[in-house]
Amino acid sequence: MEILKWVFNLVLILSIFQLFFSSETLAQTTCSEADRASLLGFKARIFKDTTDILSSWTGKDCCGGEWEGIQCNSATGRVTGLLLQRPSDVRDSALYMKGTLSPSLANLHFLEVLVISGMKLIAGPIPQSFSNLTHLTQLVLEDNSLQGDIPSSLGHLPLLRTLSLSGNKLSGQIPPSIGNFMKLQQLNFARNSLVGPIPPSFTKFRSLQYLDLSSNMLSGLIPEFLGHYQNLIFFDLSSNQFSGQIPNSLCNLGNLLDMSLSQNHLTGRIPEQIGNLKSLNSLSVSLNNLSGPIPQTISGLQNLWYLNLSRNTLSDPLPITLSKGIPSLLSIDLSYNRLNLGTVPEWIRSRKLSSVHLAGCNLKGTLPNFTKPESLSSIDLSDNYFTDGISNFFVKMSSLQKVKLSNNQLKSHLLEITLPDGLSSIDLRNNQLSGSLFALINNKTSSFLEAVDVSNNQISGTMPEFNGGMNLKLLNIGSNNIEGQIPSSISNLIELERLDISRNKITGTIPTSLGLLVKMQWLDLSVNALMGRIPEIFMGIKNLRHANFRANRLCGEIPQGRPYNIFPAAAYAHNLCLCGKPLPPCRGKKFGNIGQ
Repeated sequence: MEILKWVFNLVLILSIFQLFFSSETLAQTTCSEADRASLLGFKARIFKDTTDILSSWTGKDCCGGEWEGIQCNSATGRVTGLLLQRPSDVRDSALYMKGTLSPSLANLHFLEVLVISGMKLIAGPIPQSFSNLTHLTQLVLEDNSLQGDIPSSLGHLPLLRTLSLSGNKLSGQIPPSIGNFMKLQQLNFARNSLVGPIPPSFTKFRSLQYLDLSSNMLSGLIPEFLGHYQNLIFFDLSSNQFSGQIPNSLCNLGNLLDMSLSQNHLTGRIPEQIGNLKSLNSLSVSLNNLSGPIPQTISGLQNLWYLNLSRNTLSDPLPITLSKGIPSLLSIDLSYNRLNLGTVPEWIRSRKLSSVHLAGCNLKGTLPNFTKPESLSSIDLSDNYFTDGISNFFVKMSSLQKVKLSNNQLKSHLLEITLPDGLSSIDLRNNQLSGSLFALINNKTSSFLEAVDVSNNQISGTMPEFNGGMNLKLLNIGSNNIEGQIPSSISNLIELERLDISRNKITGTIPTSLGLLVKMQWLDLSVNALMGRIPEIFMGIKNLRHANFRANRLCGEIPQGRPYNIFPAAAYAHNLCLCGKPLPPCRGKKFGNIGQ
């Protein structure tokens, strides 16, 4: 799905640039003074621009090529394009524009393309006056902070082919007037707070190729008329509150490549007619209340490479035809249904797959032997009943990046496990693993591991030393038998966001070096034997959302500043003599030097 979204964005950008650079550049006329005034009106409403784009908007000729993001008709000197777009390959959070959209842009009467995308802090409403831009073919206001309702007046733009308002804070219902766009090809309202149903006026769309309404709060039934969009290629209604059954009419979309209905309240069965979607590459209906068996007709989807049916109430048996069907399949997720597979089906074990997720499928016995392990990049076999060891499981899995084997009954010594190079995330929690953490976190694995969860096992020994250059973002070793002290070298985990060492036998003081991990968001040191005080340097961890120091031997004043003085008192309970908010104030003896 992400690939297809990227392709559509690329096509959008290329079409914009084709418009921008297709006109004659010889003997270019100086820009219209009225258009120049309209652009400066927009600039005046932007009171902070760290992209530095608007600093180029100086001088009298906005069409001379020096005003960044502006394109004009060289014969008339009228502005035809305004493109202010944060580069997609730039992730610098310091680049933004702060301000509001000026209604003066509506005076650019010859504007054909308006793109203000990725500026993050452009807020306020979309001006009603934008309905005056009757030459507009593309309106893209993505990834800003725009608020309020979608103006119904936008429905008065007769030439519009692309409308994208995704990634804002827009609310209210989708106005019925949006259905007036007879030539619309791309509609994207994703990632807002829109409510209500899909308007019946959407029946008028005949040219629509791309529809993304995901990540809102839209509700009601999925309309049958959506199945009449014969040109539709991309269709995403995921992460909403749609209810009822999947309309059979959706199975008439013969050109559809990508469909996601995940994370709604859909009920009933997956339609048998799903096999009619002969072009389909990606199908996701996860996180609904779908029931009944998986239809055999899915086997006939020759081009399907991504299939996610997880977290429903689908039941046995799996279609026998799957063993020879879906020849293009690369990724499958059947997790958390009412399937009793017993063993991983041979047709899954023998295929060249990149992702196999069968969590909670009542699998038993030993871990499966994949005949083409080198293709696997992601495996989730958690919440099953696997036993025995995992020493040979990772053999030849040279492409593996993520693995979850949690909540099984696996028994292995950590020394028996050889992790493949490049593995970034491993979750082995709630098993019966033994041995020392040194076997898992060492010089060899430090270059690629980013997330390690081995909580609720039988791991012993001490915490390892942490070398510089490690990329760990998550480390959960809670509920084991680990002893000794927290090494001061933990400060080398500069990317760490979540640390849980709770319910072990760790002693000594909390090292001040732990306070250098400024990206930390979750910290749990509870139920150990730590002494001394909570270091004042912890005040430098500004993003901390959760902390738990409960049931240790800590003493002294809790750091008096946010967030430590507003965490619940239970986070500090059952210690030796902690005091200060949120606990009672410290009295008498000063605790400043205790344990330090």
